Amino acid sequence: MANIKVVDLSGKEVGSVELDAIFAAEVNEALLWEAVKHYRASLRQGTHATKNRKLVSGAGKKLWKQKGTGRARVGSIRTPLWRGGGTVHGPQPRSYEYPFPRKKLLGALRSAVAAKIKDGNLILVESFEVAEVKTRLYREALNKLDAKKTALLVESSQQLQEKLYLGSRNLPGVELVLSSEVHPYDLLRYEKAIFSKAAFEILTETLKKAVSRRKPAEGQPKQAEKEVA
Repeated sequence: MANIKVVDLSGKEVGSVELDAIFAAEVNEALLWEAVKHYRASLRQGTHATKNRKLVSGAGKKLWKQKGTGRARVGSIRTPLWRGGGTVHGPQPRSYEYPFPRKKLLGALRSAVAAKIKDGNLILVESFEVAEVKTRLYREALNKLDAKKTALLVESSQQLQEKLYLGSRNLPGVELVLSSEVHPYDLLRYEKAIFSKAAFEILTETLKKAVSRRKPAEGQPKQAEKEVA
């Protein structure tokens, strides 16, 4: 399997990491689309609302008698047939969230990482540590890593993330997430994905376990096929 180089924040190569075979598989674009659709659906507020005939203003009195006027019969000024009346079957507040299997989410995450590696937009750094927690220093580091537009920073733990968050929170087009919280939508949204070495190793182990669960263990017999009567 191919290797990916590990650099420091100055862009100098300091080592390499061997890529696991799971990233050599084909990118599943359909699964990526499903993951992005699910993520964006969960972001919707769902606060849209229309007023039906019981909520719009207006009296409920019958406007004229049923028969004898020569006019069309009408029961209320709030009828949906009239201007200013209620809306029929209009949208009401609801949640757009729906369940999404964890296996599919991890599969989409593997495809997103593989796509970044294939395009040369995934960067591994030894550490995000800088001399001082200043936005200027992180901006200079990102420029040296050729991440001049948008970048997703992925760190391994909350303790290591605190200083990085303080130094990068004011950078436009830069977002920081934990390796346990990274989503395929995040990887597709930003041009560059910059992982710390520890974060990438943790993510790789998580994806390997997900793949191994789908395969039968060595020496374990496969489920017997049903006999056709």
